[in-house]
Amino acid sequence: MEKIDNLDKKILEIISNNARIPFKDVAAECGVSRAAIHQRVQRLIDMGVIIGSGYHVNPNSLGYNTCTYVGITLERGSMYKGVVDQLQKIPEIVECHFTTGPYTMLVKLYARDNNHLMELLNDRMQEIPGVVATETLISLKQSIKKEVPIGVQHKEAQPKLEDV
Repeated sequence: MEKIDNLDKKILEIISNNARIPFKDVAAECGVSRAAIHQRVQRLIDMGVIIGSGYHVNPNSLGYNTCTYVGITLERGSMYKGVVDQLQKIPEIVECHFTTGPYTMLVKLYARDNNHLMELLNDRMQEIPGVVATETLISLKQSIKKEVPIGVQHKEAQPKLEDV
């Protein structure tokens, strides 16, 4: 895999904060040409560093007012793939992870309200062969949502001499 240098990291930091920023503005902030930014971004896409772009939809605006995490315990871990195939058929599930710890898997879903959530749990998820238990955690508020740290060193992030 090719190396990612500081210019790549700076570009990633800028576009991950605002995916709609024009390349000319990224170029100005980085002190390089717009063509250089375009080439770098395309290279980062080709390398699999940038894996998507698009718009984020606010679930509340579509009537999905309850964000829920569900820990699922399976009869056997080897049943994971089959259970994932069934969970794929539930459109309200937006994430699914195979995990360590107390659950075999963890899913994130959005429900319209508590009745809808109960229907998803009782009539859909708990009816999947291999699911032996679920534990539900309702998110009251999302306080942080961001990308992984890019790793660009900013002047203000460097330790001062008196701090060392």
